[in-house]
Amino acid sequence: MDKPVSSVNWQTLAVGDRLPVLKLPPLTRAQLAIYCGASGDHNPVHVDSDFAREAGLGDVIAHGMLIMAWMGRCLTDHVAQSDIRSFETRFTAMTRVGDAISCEAEVAEQFMAEGEQRLRLHLRAVDQRGEIKTQGQAVVRVPTA
Repeated sequence: MDKPVSSVNWQTLAVGDRLPVLKLPPLTRAQLAIYCGASGDHNPVHVDSDFAREAGLGDVIAHGMLIMAWMGRCLTDHVAQSDIRSFETRFTAMTRVGDAISCEAEVAEQFMAEGEQRLRLHLRAVDQRGEIKTQGQAVVRVPTA
């Protein structure tokens, strides 16, 4: 299943245009526990409140890779996985239980490479206060109609 559902007209996107924002509900402890099991990352800072407090975090924090996965979902909601040429991110702030994350993608560059029309997208995930949790970029092949 490599075909995304998208209202984006890739042929008319220009530098500065944005993909539709992926808005997620507030992060829950249950989501963190499920992600622990799915990812195999059982670091107690993600699920054990006492451990997280003893580590000076105040409470548990989300896995950075969970937030990156949501950024990936922002892409794959609009472009097939097979059209993604690169995807990278840098973690900039901790995400906490109750944070409502929005993932954004903006066209930064249009270019040709290896015979393909491509777009470089600047990505970021922000919380309800506008704090950037992750930021990065992706290069995608412009899908044909």
